[in-house]
Amino acid sequence: MMKRIFIILLSFMMFTNVINAEKKEVNFLDCVDGDTIKVEVDGEKMTLRFLAIDTPETVHPTKGVEPFGEEASDYTCEKVKNAKNLSIEYDPNSDIKDKYDRLLAWVFVDDSLLQKELVSLGYAKVAYIYGEYMYTDELLEEEKKAADSKLGIWSLEEYPNDEIIDEVKTPSWIDKTIDKLIDYMDKSIKSWIKSVKKLLKKEINKMLD
Repeated sequence: MMKRIFIILLSFMMFTNVINAEKKEVNFLDCVDGDTIKVEVDGEKMTLRFLAIDTPETVHPTKGVEPFGEEASDYTCEKVKNAKNLSIEYDPNSDIKDKYDRLLAWVFVDDSLLQKELVSLGYAKVAYIYGEYMYTDELLEEEKKAADSKLGIWSLEEYPNDEIIDEVKTPSWIDKTIDKLIDYMDKSIKSWIKSVKKLLKKEINKMLD
């Protein structure tokens, strides 16, 4: 019975995640660097950090300008400035914001995934993967092609190739599902104990009559 309940709950959560994975049109406000821009979402000004990639730094306070950082920044800025349609898509297996309160999302320029373009040109590496993200496989495929062709950052001998993907952690929706399941089990057990107590009292009273 509990197994069946868990499967139903898990299916419901997955179905909800699929529904939530929809594109949302945003307004471009300003460029920051290769993997970060400023946008307006539902009337609110936000900093948008591109999900699942990392481009070389250009505005970091200690790292300065890294190789191919300017190229990545120029490419991103040119694309988003001239986009006829700029939209984002939240990943159901990722948090919506990071610890710096920046939005985390997939970015589409005229229906083309910008993260994929940056990776394919060697301007970004696949990074900060904390779950089963929707487009990770596509990015990794493009990254391999770029690395094999020694494009952009992959032409640098000293580039940290061993830091492509961070340690995977449990997706947030699984944690929420487990929490709900535990809460349900806790309530069910308490209800069962009450029922057992009533039954025992009833049986004891019968024996005493």
